[in-house]
Parts: sequence; structure tokens; C-alpha cells
Amino acid sequence: MAPRPRGVSVRVRLALSYAGVVVVTGLLLLAVVWLFLLRYVPRRVDSTGSFVPGRGDLVDAFLPRAGLALAVLLVLGLVGGWLLAGQVLAPLERLAEAARRVEAGSLSHRVDLPGRSDEFRDLADAFDAMLETVEAQVETQQGFAANASHELRTPLAVTRALLDVAREDPSRDAALLVERLSAVNTRAVDLTEALLLLSRADQLPAVREVVDLSLLAEEAVETLLPLAEPRGVALDASGEAASTSGSPALLLQVVTNLVHNGIVHNVAGSVDGAGRGDGRSGRAAVVHVRTRADGDHVELVVENTGAEVPRDLVPTLTQPFQRGAARLHDGDGGTGLGLAIVDAVVRAHGGRLDLAPRPGGGLVVRVRLARAFVADSP
Repeated sequence: MAPRPRGVSVRVRLALSYAGVVVVTGLLLLAVVWLFLLRYVPRRVDSTGSFVPGRGDLVDAFLPRAGLALAVLLVLGLVGGWLLAGQVLAPLERLAEAARRVEAGSLSHRVDLPGRSDEFRDLADAFDAMLETVEAQVETQQGFAANASHELRTPLAVTRALLDVAREDPSRDAALLVERLSAVNTRAVDLTEALLLLSRADQLPAVREVVDLSLLAEEAVETLLPLAEPRGVALDASGEAASTSGSPALLLQVVTNLVHNGIVHNVAGSVDGAGRGDGRSGRAAVVHVRTRADGDHVELVVENTGAEVPRDLVPTLTQPFQRGAARLHDGDGGTGLGLAIVDAVVRAHGGRLDLAPRPGGGLVVRVRLARAFVADSP
């Protein structure tokens, strides 16, 4: 952006304006004196023996002193206006200095204006709040970039190691090498797709659709059933119609991620012939998916059995790349972005995500969204 030519400072303009008001006020007072006092004095006064001043005598005596008074008012107006303008503009100078520091890359600086609330202090407080938000977002993005780089570097390093081994030992089984490379590549692709989805999670389409969470729950359970059955994990979807407004694709991703999370972070169990299990008694591994409508809100609850989740670990699970200690880098442990994506999508829909340890082991996840009321068909 090209620099602008320097103009007259605001402080000078305020000082001139203040002095102008003072001088104009003085002139008005003199005009009042002339109109309502001097004009009633006769131009000439006949006197017998004693001096009686006429209008001309009063004007000759009054105008020099009035001019001196106006000059004094002008000086006082300029000096007073300059000092007053400096005091008034001091908060703006501090704001400008803070903005220059931000431009230089310092996000930790704050204006922090003292005193009682007024327009300038409200502006300074809003500026400080904006800086806190920006600083937190930058720190989050930097941490996310560092974690993403680390996670992406791992499959690339493994791929390079496999290729180096194959180059040094041409007699190794090529089919086994291809299988391992395929697995590593699949993980890298999954991680990349998860990163892209997370970056777009808060960008909702302009036109929202009415979505029934109960139908999405059934679709997610049906999709993930082939993953759950070999692990001995029972999937149970139940509940009433729960309509909300938003993006069907993103909301389906929410339900799918939660059910997938409940499957891969579960414990091996036994499923009866009907595909049911008693997760609360510990005889089977279960993922319960329930939906319900409650007044102006709808709720999706995904509850899974599994290992005990420390209560102090729960708040960190929605942070990117955070996993429990027992979950790291297992076969289908995911990318560590599942709950982060869920949290971002729910917040973009104006909802709330709550996580809590399940008594006996596992996790209970609640998604609360605004309800969309659908008119009955005629």
C-alpha cells in the first residue's frame, strides 16, 4: 500500500477549531454589546459645562480594548486547544503505537488504558480483546502446523526407510513391501484428508438444509458395521427424530467420527447373534448412539465402552493430534483429528460439544444443536 501524503495533524485542527470557537464567541459578545448597548447612545451629546461622552467616544475607548481581549482569547484558545487536543488524542496515540507493534509482529502488547470507561477506553478494550483472540489463534495455528508437520513426516520417513531397505536388499519380498507401502500411504492420505476437512470445518454453505440426526446416526452405524464386527464391538442406534439445520455432509462427518472413535478406542468384546452386547456389565464392547429432541434443541449422544479415561485428559481430546496414552498409533487409531473435527463442525453450527468419562470405562459425547421445526405435510 502506497504511503499517503502527510496532512495537517488532527491535534492542530482541533486546536484551531477550539480557538475559532473561542474567538467567535468573543465576537458574538461584542456584537451583543454593540447591538443592545452602544447603538442607544447618541452620536453627539449636548452638554453645558461638563463632558458627556457620545457614541464615538465610547467606540474609540472600547474597540482597542476589545481587540486586545480578542487577541488574548485567540492565544488562550490556541494554547488551551492544543493542550486539550493532546489529552484527548493520547489514547489514540497509544492505540496507534500498539497497532505498529502488531504490524511488527508483537501480538503480546496491550493498550491497557487506565481510567473509567468512555468511548476511547471501550475502543482500547475491544482492540485488546481482538489482540488476545488473534494471539490465541496464531498460537493454535502454529501448534497445529508443527503437529501436522510431525504427523505427516512420520509416514514419509517410514516410506523412505522401506524403500532404502528394499534398495539395499533386492531379494526381499516385493509383495510384502507393496503391502506395507500401501498401508503407510493410506495413513498419509487419511491424515491429509482429515487436515483439509478440519480447515474447512467452520465454512458452512450459505444455504442450510434440514437434517435429521437420527437418520445420520443410522447411516453412520450401517457404514461402520464392517469395522465394528471384527473387533467384537456392537453398534446400537436408537432414539427419536431430531431435526436441525446445517450441512448434511459435515453433520454426517460428526456422527461418523464419533462412532468411529467409539469403535477404534474400545476394548475387544463379544457380540451375541443379534449383534447386541452388554457393555455396562463388561461382557461386551458397545457403542450406543442416541438422538432426542428437547424443546428448542436436539441432542446426539454417543457412548462407548472401553478403557478408563482420566478426567483431566478429557478437555484435551478435542485438540488436534491429542490421543489417550493407550491409543497412540494402533492399527486403526486414526489421526488424532476426529474429535477436533467434530468440535469445529459443532461450533460452526452454533452448537455445543460435551465430553465426559463413562462410569466403568469409555467416553460419553453429547452434541447439542438448535432444533429445526419442520411443518407437517398436508
